[in-house]
Amino acid sequence: MNDDQLLRYSRQIMLPQVDIEGQEKLLNARLLIIGAGGLGSPAAMYLAAAGVGNITIYDNDQVDLSNLQRQIAHYTNDIGTDKVISTQHTLNNINPDIKVFACKQRLAGDALENAVSNADIVLDCSDNFSTRFAINSACVKQKTALVSGAAIRFEGQVSVFTPGHNDSPCYNCLYAESGEELQNCATNGVIAPITGIIGSIQAMEALKLIMNIGESLAGRLLLLDGLSMQWNEMKLRKNVNCPTCRALNN
Repeated sequence: MNDDQLLRYSRQIMLPQVDIEGQEKLLNARLLIIGAGGLGSPAAMYLAAAGVGNITIYDNDQVDLSNLQRQIAHYTNDIGTDKVISTQHTLNNINPDIKVFACKQRLAGDALENAVSNADIVLDCSDNFSTRFAINSACVKQKTALVSGAAIRFEGQVSVFTPGHNDSPCYNCLYAESGEELQNCATNGVIAPITGIIGSIQAMEALKLIMNIGESLAGRLLLLDGLSMQWNEMKLRKNVNCPTCRALNN
């Protein structure tokens, strides 16, 4: 690190759990963020500010006026711009030292497999269940850590899945793939700060995984009720009948 970087990250480096070694791990890390919306915005911004050296963002959407209430990486003059480009500009303004790769694409199939295989950690910031199941399957196959978040109405949830380690469950162990698209923000609404809270936790969990510090949310599901501001935690176990785990482990 040069002198400017030492100063930029000084408040992190002074933490004994981080120190120079931890900051170097962040600078060398490769993160894949899928979704540049309500969750992906705060997650990406905090990860960029913390000094994660290589961030790749996938999203196939453009900025719309209705996004601006919660998708804080985008601004009014970004309306009509590709979300990945808008996010890339925001992250580069926050931290010009890092590399941000913007990909306007809905990840699927071989492209998804390749993107996951090239990442140290994946953040699922998508807004639909079909994408979440596909991301989970690719992460299980590649044994890549997955930080999963979701937010709707006044509610949020976040968990970490570490396939291949500590008998970790996967996303499919938690939710059965029904073939039906369930509720989303477009039809049910969402309060702005709930996406910021969950996205920030996703960033925190990613940083912990990169530096191998603290206790991750692997094996736990954290649930937030924003109206009562109460947190609940569920313990998760691997489902021996999970079609994803079973198919990829046979």
